[in-house]
Amino acid sequence: MIKGRGSSINSNNRFEKNHYVADEGERLEDHDAVPTNYTTIFPKSLVNKVPSPDIPLDWSMNPYQGCEHGCTYCYARSTHEYWGYSGGVDFEQQILVKKDAAKLLEAKFKSRSWTGEPVMLSGNTDCYQPIERKMGITRELLQVCLQYRNAVGIITKNSLVTRDIDILAQLAQLNLTHVILSITSLDDALRRKLEPRTASVKSKLKAIEQLTNAGIPVSVMMAPIIPAINSHEIMDMAKAVSNAGALSLNYTIVRLNGCVEELFSDWLERYFPDRKKKVLMQIADCHGGEVQDVRFGMRMRGQGNFATMINQQFKLARKKHNLNIRKVELDTSLFTRTGQLGLGI
Repeated sequence: MIKGRGSSINSNNRFEKNHYVADEGERLEDHDAVPTNYTTIFPKSLVNKVPSPDIPLDWSMNPYQGCEHGCTYCYARSTHEYWGYSGGVDFEQQILVKKDAAKLLEAKFKSRSWTGEPVMLSGNTDCYQPIERKMGITRELLQVCLQYRNAVGIITKNSLVTRDIDILAQLAQLNLTHVILSITSLDDALRRKLEPRTASVKSKLKAIEQLTNAGIPVSVMMAPIIPAINSHEIMDMAKAVSNAGALSLNYTIVRLNGCVEELFSDWLERYFPDRKKKVLMQIADCHGGEVQDVRFGMRMRGQGNFATMINQQFKLARKKHNLNIRKVELDTSLFTRTGQLGLGI
């Protein structure tokens, strides 16, 4: 295994005709000392239409491609193949940075076609992954959203979001933002294995408190639910996030699309070999007999006995800990194409 990485292998890129095969005895551990590589890219646009009824917002923007958080189960790993990389270790070590993101967003807001719809940060990779502390691109995007009074939703696994409370609080006063903290487990030992470079559980719970105290609406996504790994934590999770001030608790069930199946199977072999067969069988049971699932309306919640049991547990947990699911309706009426000068941000 590679210290601090979720994957220990580079899966094959489905778009490549030729595949790398290691010599006998060569291991990716040998590359443990290789630092993360950050490459600046220059896309022509930033805001993307989200063609999925499973996602709450219709538009998303991602300041980074690839993610150093290293979540083993991440559905975004397969998208790294479009850039010529593997969804394995490459996804965590080869990070593409959009330094001009704020300018691209401002250009979008100024365009006549834009009507002020809410935008999501991020629909693919985490906008608060470690490099954001240095780059500050996400903060710049929030400043643009405030300047143009455009609603913005955030989902992240990193407590670094609290750095931007000053901007988020101003957005929240205008009903222009909603933060979702993604917390997979309350067990930090498991978190370090499953998503090694995300914030600690203590930091995430503290972030909920800090954001809530600043008047910023916060919900929690327990994502993903993995059978026999974290599926027993639902009630404890509900209690912890409710005590921290979260408004609601939602979830997704793990699905292993594309290269993620190989990567996650390898992860199970390394950390939970005794449970590997059981975990994969129960994942398949949630998705019509396959561990992969691309069906809208079904892929995130699953089907079958296990999925039904999980859904029932969440209903009980929400009721007991006052975490009733309610959609935060962001205000789209304040959008201004000319922006607001003199905000002092």
